[in-house]
Amino acid sequence: MSLSRTQQQALARLRQMACLDFSGLQLIEPVLHELHRLIGFDSGVFFYPDAQGALDAYIEPSPAREWMHLYFDPRMKAQELKLVRYSLHDFDAAVRHEHGVLLMEQILQVTHHEFIRSDFYNELARPSEWQDFLSLVLRTPQGRGVGSLKLCRRPGAPRFAPEDIALLERTSPWLARALQPGELDAQDSVVHDSAMLVATPQGRLLWTSPQADQLMALAFGMRWYRRNELPHALCVLLERLRWVEQGGTGRGRAPALPQLDLHNASGWFSLRATQMAAAAGAGEGDFDGGRAVGIHITQRVARVARLLPTLRALGLPQRQHELAYWLARGVPGEQIATRMGISANTATYHRRQIYTRLGVQSRKELQAYLMK
Repeated sequence: MSLSRTQQQALARLRQMACLDFSGLQLIEPVLHELHRLIGFDSGVFFYPDAQGALDAYIEPSPAREWMHLYFDPRMKAQELKLVRYSLHDFDAAVRHEHGVLLMEQILQVTHHEFIRSDFYNELARPSEWQDFLSLVLRTPQGRGVGSLKLCRRPGAPRFAPEDIALLERTSPWLARALQPGELDAQDSVVHDSAMLVATPQGRLLWTSPQADQLMALAFGMRWYRRNELPHALCVLLERLRWVEQGGTGRGRAPALPQLDLHNASGWFSLRATQMAAAAGAGEGDFDGGRAVGIHITQRVARVARLLPTLRALGLPQRQHELAYWLARGVPGEQIATRMGISANTATYHRRQIYTRLGVQSRKELQAYLMK
């Protein structure tokens, strides 16, 4: 199979991501970016089990983002079970039975005519502009399911070809290794964004900003679709706040503000609830005598998740791209040469080329340039 220069570079980047000192869901954006360059598709979705074992999804910016909440609706779930061989709502079954890259026709257990007449197609797939897709369940070498990748094409686009299947199959072990959950290291992360929303102590949303709304959507995904009611986990947080206010703390211990911590493909999220002062002029008929709760939400992302897009934007040759990554990560020079399979002199040559190209004089300046 003859590959273009762009495809060759995408393969090299995907192979590199499988060998980084970081792995996990936060690599899904750079993974999908390289897959776009390798295999033409319109939107990508990655389904994965969250920390509690429930199904969650990362969806690229696309029409599917506006409709994906329906996939988690019980009625739509029942519809899907009639159409496909193994639903992702039973992720363990999909891991056991789905092997290799599958075309849409191999996923369906009904005819295409029956599929396009179903509510699932007309209420979810069609408005999401999913006319054709490739499906790949990713597993660790031990056989544990990492997630299920869907690459979708819109109506009018060419159908996926055998060479597309072969390329995605080739990357499968790299994708599984890059996306498999790794150890969470808060010290190797940075604050990316923060905001606040306001609710009643009983969990009714009173006020939110576009920034807070975006962070909540990233933190809770489809569970934040109905914005007039808080997700269950946040209601539990508010109950804990009331418990603290009523003196429910250990003997001799100062009250601690309740906090909820979440982790998904968009980063680490901390939500802390604080009691706000009563609103002036609020009466007994108002929400809890005018009292409200402020919920502060903070998003942290892995340094690697910010470093890779920064490096990508520089357009460095592949060797320099890899070397700049390890320099930014603080790996000693002799170890970098070993990791890259090159001599120390070659590593030094590429390092000088990077410094000249970026106008820096030292590793410290390079790190400041890349991690700003």
